[in-house]
Amino acid sequence: MRKCMMLFVAVIVLFGGMSIASAQEKLNIFIWSEYMDEVNMPKDFEKATGIKVKLDLYESNEEMMAKIQAGGVRQYDIIVPSDYIMPSLINLKLIQKLDHSKIPNLKNLAPKFKEIAFDPGNKYSAGWQWGTVGLMYNREKISDTDAASWDIIFDSQKKSGPFCLIDSIREMLGITLVYQGKDFNSTKPAELKAAAELLIKTKKRSSCMGFKGGVGGKNDIIAGVANAALVYNGDAIQAIADDPGKIGFVVPKEGSVIWIDSMCIPAEAPNPDAAHKWINWILDPEVGASLSNYNHFATPNEAARPFLSKDDLSNPGVWPPAETMKVLTFVKDLGNKNKVMDQAWTMVKSH
Repeated sequence: MRKCMMLFVAVIVLFGGMSIASAQEKLNIFIWSEYMDEVNMPKDFEKATGIKVKLDLYESNEEMMAKIQAGGVRQYDIIVPSDYIMPSLINLKLIQKLDHSKIPNLKNLAPKFKEIAFDPGNKYSAGWQWGTVGLMYNREKISDTDAASWDIIFDSQKKSGPFCLIDSIREMLGITLVYQGKDFNSTKPAELKAAAELLIKTKKRSSCMGFKGGVGGKNDIIAGVANAALVYNGDAIQAIADDPGKIGFVVPKEGSVIWIDSMCIPAEAPNPDAAHKWINWILDPEVGASLSNYNHFATPNEAARPFLSKDDLSNPGVWPPAETMKVLTFVKDLGNKNKVMDQAWTMVKSH
């Protein structure tokens, strides 16, 4: 009997300890690498809410989408997709509608980010950061004048030295199209074929180091193995802050893309309540500003502007001036015509 009683007590201690250990709420976030302070921001959120954060990282929207479709829809509470992939996430029912009553800080978003084309009224998404894709370059190898045109990448007569393309279907094809004087979102077969052929020629040049996802191109320039790369603006600005004389960034004169990444909750998220708390916390003015001050991307959080770095606010690489905004294009949802774009990209990657 005493043995039984001791065993009973041991079971209580064991399972009691397990329940204490598992009592803390957890939030699983799937996000681009180097897109936030991966050490301090989770700690700050835990201090504010008592909810522990676990991060998994990806380098492209396509990588994120594949994992969500392969079961991540039940694994993650927050994902941070780009605008062009949002229609697919919505149409495939991979994300759930937001409960606005749990996100009072939605009011802090600037008006233009409350009525975005892919999600008017923020039914499924809340803005995280926005920015551009441009050319990051080593100023000791490439002049500011040469960097002002996409010629430095696409014209084989230009002596750019080693360079990287960006591994993103819509952004890479779109930039190639605008370089050729076409619509960034063109679905005309002849125009896409011409863009694909130029990309194939470009990637086959001995100086091309291939397609790099996420921060790959930026890291190659910092490491000194590439002279130029197509990168997201915030990644370049971070590098420039560390070495302002050596590294430059510009949106070339032919134009580029303007994008917004948003916070979304997967359809079968294990802890949607914690996800809503995260979104509301990020949209706090001071928290939103600290995010932008860390990653050097522009914030859609209008209430955060008073707390933003003055250097970033005056930096055209972070907040593009009016003349640059004129040559920036949002990625459009192409619906069924996405297949034409996919075929062009397959052609590029397979040759």
